[in-house]
Amino acid sequence: MRGPSWLLAAGLLASGLLAFPALAGSSPDSPLDVERPAADGVALDEQQTLFAEIPSVSSASKYDQKITEAPAAVSIVTADEIGRYGYQTLAEILDSLPGLFTTYDRTFHYVAMRGFGVAGDVNNRVLLLVDGHRMNDSLYGQAPIGLDFPLDVDLIERVEVVRGPASVLYGASAFLGVINVVTKRGRDLQRAEVAALGGSHSTYGGRLSWGDRYAGGAEVLLSTSYDGSDGMRRLYFREFDDGVTSQGVAHDADRERAPSFYGAASYRDFTIQTGHVDREKGIPTATYETLFDTSRTLVRDARTFVNTSWAHELRNGWHLDLRAQYNRLEERGNYLYEEIPRPVMNVDAFRAERLGAGFDVRGRVDRHQLTWGMEVAEHFRLDQRNFDEAPAFEYIDSRERATDWGVFLQDELRLRSDLVLVAGIRHDENTFFGGSTNPRLALVWSPSEATTWKLLYGRAFRAPSAFELFYHDGNFSQKPAENLDTETIEAFELVMERVLVDRLRLVGAVYYSEIEDLISLELDPADDLLVYRNGSGVKSVGFEARLEGRVFGAVESRASYAIQRTEDARTGDRVPNSPRHLAKLNLSVPLWQEALFGSIELRYVDERRTLSGDNAGSFLVADLTLLAREWLPRLEASAGVRNLFDARYTHPVSSEHTQDEIEQDGRTFFVRLERQF
Repeated sequence: MRGPSWLLAAGLLASGLLAFPALAGSSPDSPLDVERPAADGVALDEQQTLFAEIPSVSSASKYDQKITEAPAAVSIVTADEIGRYGYQTLAEILDSLPGLFTTYDRTFHYVAMRGFGVAGDVNNRVLLLVDGHRMNDSLYGQAPIGLDFPLDVDLIERVEVVRGPASVLYGASAFLGVINVVTKRGRDLQRAEVAALGGSHSTYGGRLSWGDRYAGGAEVLLSTSYDGSDGMRRLYFREFDDGVTSQGVAHDADRERAPSFYGAASYRDFTIQTGHVDREKGIPTATYETLFDTSRTLVRDARTFVNTSWAHELRNGWHLDLRAQYNRLEERGNYLYEEIPRPVMNVDAFRAERLGAGFDVRGRVDRHQLTWGMEVAEHFRLDQRNFDEAPAFEYIDSRERATDWGVFLQDELRLRSDLVLVAGIRHDENTFFGGSTNPRLALVWSPSEATTWKLLYGRAFRAPSAFELFYHDGNFSQKPAENLDTETIEAFELVMERVLVDRLRLVGAVYYSEIEDLISLELDPADDLLVYRNGSGVKSVGFEARLEGRVFGAVESRASYAIQRTEDARTGDRVPNSPRHLAKLNLSVPLWQEALFGSIELRYVDERRTLSGDNAGSFLVADLTLLAREWLPRLEASAGVRNLFDARYTHPVSSEHTQDEIEQDGRTFFVRLERQF
């Protein structure tokens, strides 16, 4: 695929370069100074209001630009939308977006993009950032999106989702796309806030935050939160209903607790952030063939990060960003196994720590907008232990360390006022796998203010994680991997974005991608042990369309539809956990002035193949939320119903489960109050 892909990419680029003179006419003497034509059908006196509402994105090119100018298909969810729809986790935010869907196996939440999501992949094919800083841990490469995400959603200013390979700017993990969480600042609070939440399954939560901006420009934000739930008190799994030793019901094993802390301070060009979450989650599914119907099998993961940055304007319009980060994961998994004469507790004890630093330099030279930089990370602790507590026996004590670094260059060449060529390349080096070089190409053509076309090509890689490489449990349920190699993706995409009347945006995209050497956890039929292996590869082709903005003057709306096919490159079979159709509708209506809002969200997910070859059925879920603002001074209240029509549906799960699919929650409710002081 590599040779033909480069030829195809070069052909697409050459075609665009040859075509643009004919499409755009003669070039003016000074393209940077020429005004763009008026939007089709939009009067000039309406343009400022219309186009001022086009949002900006910072993660597509590592600087703020309108999403119509970004060399990618981008979605944004704002703090206002988070409040109107009552989202409580990052997973819920992502699940609302076009072309994305999440799965939940009662331990972790997983996000999939464009019909591709390996069940149980711990989100190591998407890169999660907080204000541009990497949040994927060093052991799994995991992007936490549930209550293991160390930031309360109330502190999110916006969430940016950039689709497509992005290794040119971000290196490993930016495989399917990038999720950037932009946080609020001290000025966004300017006072203390207290919030409380209650809901079904004994769900409860609380937050205390304080932030302000001071004379001289200093800002501070401090927040602490606690979230918890008893989960479903009775969970039925037919796989364990043998009619003799078990009735297939797990009792009181679904609980979750997650205290967290976040702090941020900035002064002039310098910013520092720190966050910590310590989550404990019961595992009711008897994963890895553990004892069923026990509350003693659980996982506890603590995540800590410290981000620092210095952003400075240099001479002649050049900009310098310096970054440094410390990231730590500590995880303990308790797995109770049935043994004679008494059960045995098997323990996973993991710890991973990383120090990273990097810089970006950005500036303009004539028609070129140049961005170049370097990143280096020292993974100085990659510890994995697996042992039995009593009688004591150790199966693995792996203590590794690794270094990786990358250097990149991207050029945005303005060929004329309405046509930009983006070309970038990056080289990465890794202790375990050597080097990987990945390119990016894009043509962004704006024939009018209202319309933009984007022709995109990208290549990305993902190296096996330390967990995939070295973990085993003494060949009890999982054996060591052998000869794992990096996996790669190449993607081609054509995007059309158009601003319509009444502040509506229409976005359509067609895409094709190929993944080679896909890494997945498989059950070896020769010995019934789990093992990580490189597969043959995956092909994806699809189409997405979304319409978003205001209708009827004040109704905020977002509607999307995606059709895709993701198949095994060797057999042509549809891959597991890949729906053919996704459809979503979001409507938020002001019921009374700007004080009361009603919001409804509909999500349709087509049937998905499970690992055994069966199908997890299609489903339609409706969520309803009411939000009241300023009915009483500085008080905000919201209430919502999740799964309004009590739909019964399941999610496919990975091979460490006895179950092929796991049922999700039925109808639930929540009530939330927030008071500012």
